[in-house]
Amino acid sequence: MPNRKNSHLLSIVLIFLIFTGLLTACGTQNEAANSGANSNVRVGFFPNITHSQALIGKADGSFQKAIGDAHTVEWKQFNAGPSEIEALFAGELDIAYIGPGPAINGFTKSKGDIQIIAGATDAGAILVTRKDLPIKDVKELSGKKVAVPQFGNTQDLSLRNLLQANGLKDTTKGGTVEIHQANNSDIKTLLDKGDIDAALVPEPWGSILVKDVQANVVLDYNQVWREGNYSSTVVVVRTQFLKDHPDIVENFLKNHVDLTDYINTNKEEAKQTVNAQITELTKKPLSQEILDAAFGRLTITSDPEKDSILDFVTLSVNTGFIKEKPDTTNLVNLSVLNKVLREKGKSEIQ
Repeated sequence: MPNRKNSHLLSIVLIFLIFTGLLTACGTQNEAANSGANSNVRVGFFPNITHSQALIGKADGSFQKAIGDAHTVEWKQFNAGPSEIEALFAGELDIAYIGPGPAINGFTKSKGDIQIIAGATDAGAILVTRKDLPIKDVKELSGKKVAVPQFGNTQDLSLRNLLQANGLKDTTKGGTVEIHQANNSDIKTLLDKGDIDAALVPEPWGSILVKDVQANVVLDYNQVWREGNYSSTVVVVRTQFLKDHPDIVENFLKNHVDLTDYINTNKEEAKQTVNAQITELTKKPLSQEILDAAFGRLTITSDPEKDSILDFVTLSVNTGFIKEKPDTTNLVNLSVLNKVLREKGKSEIQ
């Protein structure tokens, strides 16, 4: 018969070993979590040509290669800026391609939890009217219904700036122009039926409206605002993620800059890759005619056009989307991007 004293001692030893093993396992897991080992890097994007670097980098795996095998790039698709911002707030995204309007709102609401770290696309939006309403001057929008994809987004702010510059206001401010919010696909239907008179939309929807419903171009991409030198898509990061993983953000931006150069020097090839991704993600390929026209209204760049971002902040305050002007000191953080540009022998962005 086993000695009771020895059995009790053996039980204590076993319990101690099991407890020690659990502590070691927990410690290893915590170390892995803190180091970010084998973790996902969640990247948000839209299936749109204004997010071309994201679409090409997703297709060719270059972001994954740049970041390395210790982390897995997880792509998360969005169709609207506010939902992407909410995902960033919730910690479900780390880096994202997004319009400057939502980026500014996100920075303001979170008091700096989100920062703009690079540009992606400039311009790429046009003002059109329905086919039976050819106008030549923005002042002729008085008494008309004008649609934008989303209140407070880049196109909406641009439209309100245009109205103000031409002595007009929207009806909610006592003016004569009705501004409506609608999805881009719905804007096409509304314009074709005559339920709205005009629209300010991003590409490729501007080119789609011109081709499919014979919309008239009132202002082309370089006439809407700042001669086309304004940001329409930026790259943002969670501030905490940048603090915790500056190496990941730097490697991400290295590839972003490389892809920007690739698109600008291999436009035809880049167009086809972007269209292939749009087709895969939306099941709606763009015709070559629309693809060419849309790309012709864009500037693919890493420069976020900081001055235009700050102007967007002013517009957001003036139009009431932001209650008071925020401290914009850290809204645009170009430190990592400029480091990448220096290492590549390129000029830094001020």
